[in-house]
Amino acid sequence: MRPHVELVDIRDLLWHPAEMPHGTGDAEQQNLCYDEEDGSASLRVRFNSDWSRPAGLHKAFTEWYILEGEVQLGDKTLVKNDYWAAPKGILTPEIKAKAGTIILLFREYGDWTFTPADSNGPEARDFDELTICSADSQDWFDVTDPENGSPMDFERGGTPVPGLFIKMLYHDVETGFYTRLIKAKPGWREHPLAHHPCFEEAYCLEGSFDYNFGEMVEGQYFWRPKGIRHGDFTSGDDGTVWILRCDGQLVDWYTDNASVEMKGDPVNWGEGYEDTEPPEFVYPARSRSVGPMKRPDYM
Repeated sequence: MRPHVELVDIRDLLWHPAEMPHGTGDAEQQNLCYDEEDGSASLRVRFNSDWSRPAGLHKAFTEWYILEGEVQLGDKTLVKNDYWAAPKGILTPEIKAKAGTIILLFREYGDWTFTPADSNGPEARDFDELTICSADSQDWFDVTDPENGSPMDFERGGTPVPGLFIKMLYHDVETGFYTRLIKAKPGWREHPLAHHPCFEEAYCLEGSFDYNFGEMVEGQYFWRPKGIRHGDFTSGDDGTVWILRCDGQLVDWYTDNASVEMKGDPVNWGEGYEDTEPPEFVYPARSRSVGPMKRPDYM
């Protein structure tokens, strides 16, 4: 399973050789979050040279979001804020990335395995089954708009809070899995603690955002399992934009008057440690540039 990561900063992460077999060129990756059991991962990939790979099939559901640079996917040219996704079993055409390109790469339900395809073989599927879109060509829709904004939240009784806007990149209507951009207006605020019946992850593209785990700024990331409470949100003076993914319907379940108490009697803490405070609540993985974890008001 994936660990709860909140927050990590790309400035703290090591570069590793990219897990992109059958590619030609130099590429490296930073591991934002990694599932050591099935190989699912959220990665930031940098192409240090021109890079290419033939058409083929990924073992995992695979998504790319272009942060900067240029990618050629078959006959389509993708640039900053463009996106593509290939569900399992969907053939990906030949792909090329220019030197200096940086992407977010998401793998779900599988590892890095990639099988080059015979264009005449039975595994070859129509490239049109890929999802390809440009975020810059889309309008922002208010989450309170059930027609265009956030229909899956309404389907299960969610109550989207005004002041948030979305651009939908990918949505599986059967499972509810989606990838979208979320924008919070400057000073947007929501008070109660919330948790969800699905995992939630986000990478901050612009602005800043303050909540119980700290201040999130551009280049920072979280991945949290379902059921993790988080909240008292306030966006910065310039607002905030994230790319956000969930593996199901994002419904907010709120909690008021929350409290967490850790206490007990010391047994073998050693001389001089008798008056030490009890152990802290279990915190997620976190990187140094984010700073120390602040103690939430409800603890």
